[in-house]
Amino acid sequence: MPIEKGSNKETRGLIIIFTGDGKGKTTAALGTALRAVGFNFKVLMIQFVKGKYPYGEHTSVKRLTPHFEIIIKGKGYYKLPGDNTPEEEHKRAAHEGLALVRERMHSGDYHLIILDEINIAIHTGLLQVEEVLDLLKEKPPSLHLILTGRNAHPELIAKADLVTEMKEIKHPFKEGVLAQKGIDF
Repeated sequence: MPIEKGSNKETRGLIIIFTGDGKGKTTAALGTALRAVGFNFKVLMIQFVKGKYPYGEHTSVKRLTPHFEIIIKGKGYYKLPGDNTPEEEHKRAAHEGLALVRERMHSGDYHLIILDEINIAIHTGLLQVEEVLDLLKEKPPSLHLILTGRNAHPELIAKADLVTEMKEIKHPFKEGVLAQKGIDF
């Protein structure tokens, strides 16, 4: 996608962060992806932490092929109850995901790449913030990148063009309501 000239401003690829403790970070990224596909943009989402759990987006994205692709690189949520995957496997998967982002980013095939839960990968030590900052320096000018996950690193926030923090006001989990299919996953 070439950079378009507007009346006063250049259109350029943005670095967007969706972070915070509230629900909706991945959902916001998926909404942006849906909007991009509406303009025939090609979108890639690489999931850094979530693993192979059957999230709704894995099924629905098949309906948007070839414009939208999701690749799961994570081994599941690291250091949460039930995680039996060795730390080295989690780290290897995160680094493979980062290498894949770099490769696809330079392919010229995508308008938008979503690095889903990369903030968690950094916060938990699976990746170093410097590695991601180096990646951002290589971003082609017209490519949009979205980074999701809680605890976005301050250096990433400083580098981003747009940062939105999801803040929990009220959540049904607090009342014992389980995650809802099609809403929470």
